[in-house]
Amino acid sequence: MSFYEIFRHFADSYGLTLIFALYLLLCGWAFRPGSKLRNENAANSIFEDSDHG
Repeated sequence: MSFYEIFRHFADSYGLTLIFALYLLLCGWAFRPGSKLRNENAANSIFEDSDHG
């Protein structure tokens, strides 16, 4: 099998599963308990003036 066929087979089977699991993990990361304060700080950081950072 060629290099292309090996990666094509991986992407069609395990790669898709891996990418989907990573997507779910990253989406869930923002909604974990205790992340509300960090998310609010990140969202409001653009409103700070240049003296604060």
